[in-house]
Amino acid sequence: MLQQILTTNLFAFFLVFARLGSAVMLLPGIGESYVAPRFRLCFALAFSLALMPLLQPQLPPAPAGAVALLLLMGGEIIVGLFLGTLVRLILLALEMAGMMIALQIGFASALSQDPATAQQGSVIGNFLLSLGVVLIFATGLHMPMIRAMVDSYGVFPAGGVPAAGDMAITVARTVGKAFAIAVEFSTPFVLLGLLFNLALGLLSRLMPQLQVFFVGLPVQILAGFVLLAAGLAFAMTWFLGRLANALPGLL
Repeated sequence: MLQQILTTNLFAFFLVFARLGSAVMLLPGIGESYVAPRFRLCFALAFSLALMPLLQPQLPPAPAGAVALLLLMGGEIIVGLFLGTLVRLILLALEMAGMMIALQIGFASALSQDPATAQQGSVIGNFLLSLGVVLIFATGLHMPMIRAMVDSYGVFPAGGVPAAGDMAITVARTVGKAFAIAVEFSTPFVLLGLLFNLALGLLSRLMPQLQVFFVGLPVQILAGFVLLAAGLAFAMTWFLGRLANALPGLL
């Protein structure tokens, strides 16, 4: 009897860990490449252990064969990676917005190492992404992410076959939301760049001997940073509101 209870609980723990652990490895702030893998693993194990009693009634019984067990674990890992990818895509809206802003204020060639993707990215995009992750944890928006992972057992029951078509549609819809957020976030800077380039064009026509590029670029950078400093608090508050509205409807 005791052995059966231990076997059942151990199976339930690893089944929950397969989904939640996979999602945690992609979550912003915790799943970044600069976070020690040992810390991420310990957090995922503790997270799965804490939620296992809540999720255990929704789990299927342990399969008899090893092949069935591997297929079951593989399906849970796929669902977990899918959940983590959705949250990651929403956060990439800040990086896309930063790239658009950098292009408009003359900072497109200023690149830095992005710690989240381990690739080169715009300085402003990296700054906005890091600021967004900090604000998510500071404002408690990581709790809806945890709730979404728990609620995923109602949308993708454990032991079921992952619906690849529904997952693809959800990913496409999430990419569309992220792109819309990025465009709305960077709209003031796009308007600034349009008006500034129009003014430079008129100035070059009125004064052909003036080197407008050497005069205009410092002014463009200064105006862009003034606008960024003036509107950053409002823009990040707006983004957090959009994120809070988007998280419950991800699935």
